[in-house]
Amino acid sequence: MHRNLALTLLIVYAIVLLVLSLVSIGGFETLGSTHDDKLHHFGAYFVLTILIANFFKTLNLKRGLLYALIIASAYGVIMEILQNYLTQERMFDVFDMIANAFGAIIAVLVVIFYRKLKLK
Repeated sequence: MHRNLALTLLIVYAIVLLVLSLVSIGGFETLGSTHDDKLHHFGAYFVLTILIANFFKTLNLKRGLLYALIIASAYGVIMEILQNYLTQERMFDVFDMIANAFGAIIAVLVVIFYRKLKLK
């Protein structure tokens, strides 16, 4: 993927994630679980990590996956802190941060697995 396209996708997604994290837009479709919001967090940060890793791949960074994991996890922590201070409808939740981090970790593992399969 071209570097500018990868960066554009990453920035647009990060902005959309910021808006969705700070603005109350009503309920999302439920998946039938009592932990639906954690699944949404997991998925959102899984995608964010993939996009960051993809952008870093265009830069040929040796530790791009590690940086992607750190940046996506830090972004999740920052969003939770901002929710605590900037919104009335959203609140700080440690379990959301854990779901964000797990989404990032699993994304990194999927990329590693994919790259190993691709090399064979």
